[in-house]
Amino acid sequence: MRLFIRAGLKILAPDAGHGHNSPLNIMAQPLKILAIQFKSLGDALLLIPSLQAIRRRYPDCTLHVLISEATVPLLKYEPSLTRLWSIPRVRGRARFKQNWPIIRALRAERFDRSVDFSGNDRGAILSLLCGARERLGLNIPGGFLGRRFCYTRRVAPAPLDRHEALRSFAILSAWDITPPDSMAIEIRADPALAASAVQILPEETIICHLGAGVAKKQWPVSHWAALYKIAKAAGLQLAFTPGHNPREQMLASELKTLVPEAPVLPSLDLSMFLAVLKRSRALITGDTGPMHFAAGLDVPLIALFGPTAIARWGPLGRRQQILTGSPCACDTSSHVCQSSNHCLAAISPAQVLASLQNILTPG
Repeated sequence: MRLFIRAGLKILAPDAGHGHNSPLNIMAQPLKILAIQFKSLGDALLLIPSLQAIRRRYPDCTLHVLISEATVPLLKYEPSLTRLWSIPRVRGRARFKQNWPIIRALRAERFDRSVDFSGNDRGAILSLLCGARERLGLNIPGGFLGRRFCYTRRVAPAPLDRHEALRSFAILSAWDITPPDSMAIEIRADPALAASAVQILPEETIICHLGAGVAKKQWPVSHWAALYKIAKAAGLQLAFTPGHNPREQMLASELKTLVPEAPVLPSLDLSMFLAVLKRSRALITGDTGPMHFAAGLDVPLIALFGPTAIARWGPLGRRQQILTGSPCACDTSSHVCQSSNHCLAAISPAQVLASLQNILTPG
């Protein structure tokens, strides 16, 4: 398999054989499918069971995926895929003019079918522009006036009480695809980065991820500081990672004020973060992308939940424990906690340490 990069376009492609339009191949071409998921890191990761289900339903198909550039490391080694395409994603800016070379290359593939898992305006427009003969999407109210015309077929979204990975199968029901018995997700870190990861993370270290995409999912910094002290007394080695945005970076500064000796890892790109996470002894985090990464890498996981629903967003791993805070009064659209006492603050450092010791105990 070869990696092609041109005009900002990243494609994973098998070695070429006869030309696509060769007279010998026109009648024998397998179904060509494009899946689109143009949202966050976690959404791209939770797409994996759906991609694998498409491959099982159509084993001879050529399966392409269009995702945001930032999410490429999560799907780069997914074996169900034929080609992986990516374009930059900037919140609030479509940038179709800059991305037209990529869209034009996608149109040249002449897809038989496309399926848009995003359910947003950008995913709908990309579905139309990529030009598949059959374009499947979600029938979601709102959005720009012409969104419904971007698809040739629309399916009602699944109820919100189902897991997000499972909800993808509502749209695939149009292709007679049903969920598998297991929804466990497996991802692969870049093996070429393993040696560099050893230099970054000492052996037997437990990673604590401080940040979250929205502030209300963050465990209080004072709790992280207390956990570091009692874990160190118990003989456990912790290291901390913030996110990349300024708000999350501030959490690391606050932590260092409370416990100056606490090690904070440098900012890492996603590929290196996956390699470092894979060698960690365990991960402690809130409802974040790294939570799903750890589950996919089969790293022992302590997940801290409060303002979000476990049934919808819980990790899909084999070695995990979930701790929940007090009942949360926050609505789903708010980014900061609306309560005088943050629901996650009800999870004590002692509880986290006990769960950590339990999950690290063999047998």
